[in-house]
Amino acid sequence: MTELMPWLLSGLGLLILLLAGDSLVKGAVNLSLRLGVPALIVSLTIVAFGTSAPELLIAVQAILDDAPGLAIGNVVGSNTANILLVLGIPALLATMHTSECDTRKSYNYMIAASILFIALAFRGVFDWIAALVLLAALAFVLFDQAMEARGHRAACADVSEDEEDIEGVDPDLPGWRIAVFLVLGLIGLPLGASLLVDNATVIAKTYGVSDTVIGLTLVAVGTSLPELATTVMAALRRQADVALGNVIGSNMFNLLAIIGVASLVGPIPVDQSFLTFDLWVMLAASILLVPFVYLRRDITRIWGVILTVLYVAYLAIVLS
Repeated sequence: MTELMPWLLSGLGLLILLLAGDSLVKGAVNLSLRLGVPALIVSLTIVAFGTSAPELLIAVQAILDDAPGLAIGNVVGSNTANILLVLGIPALLATMHTSECDTRKSYNYMIAASILFIALAFRGVFDWIAALVLLAALAFVLFDQAMEARGHRAACADVSEDEEDIEGVDPDLPGWRIAVFLVLGLIGLPLGASLLVDNATVIAKTYGVSDTVIGLTLVAVGTSLPELATTVMAALRRQADVALGNVIGSNMFNLLAIIGVASLVGPIPVDQSFLTFDLWVMLAASILLVPFVYLRRDITRIWGVILTVLYVAYLAIVLS
């Protein structure tokens, strides 16, 4: 039972993180709209950052606990899992008709963010200089998306559904419930992050593996569960644009925002294994999306099998 406790506490920490992140998004979105913040700004900032809050808190907590390998491992591992696992498993259930959506611009930004991230990694450490570069790139992407969204909205006659399209919006939500969502989110996120990081580190020491490997596997898969759930539902509802856009957006935010903010808390040294293997796997997985983004191919069940098998093979290599 003693050996199981770190696993159970890690699972509990992950569950608290996911629930607290969802709670914070609901509270922050509804409060912002009540205060008169435009729906466009809310969707581009609060929702995007809120859904990445668990990964951010894990990264910050890992640095404070002197386990920086877990922080960068979580980001790189999550990005790889988001493409191979989060797109692979839903495709096994139903063909995703990605030929019907245009995600080329967002995809280009994701590839550019990946290349920038890898280039900075070869400096050997993510410090405040790297943080400023990553956050500047994030600001540019957000500004460009805001301008594009404003242009698109201005061209549309009916914009009454703007707020309805934002995750977590409930026009009838009373003020006291908004406050409860915010409090639960703000308390739960640091609590869940602390539980997960502390016990993931214990598991790493128990089995003689590095915190980097735990970040690439256990923590990465865990923090990719919300994206997996969203993508499964999108695939079943034939909303391929939501599925692909969710993965691309999440990956871009992981690279630019999570490591960007975490690097301001403390330096994150880059293990040699990232430079020789994991970063290139992440980039290769990203390039695998070219047929679906540029050639307008559907992600069929065959592709689902290929992507899932590739992820299982990657896990086997990392754990070996």
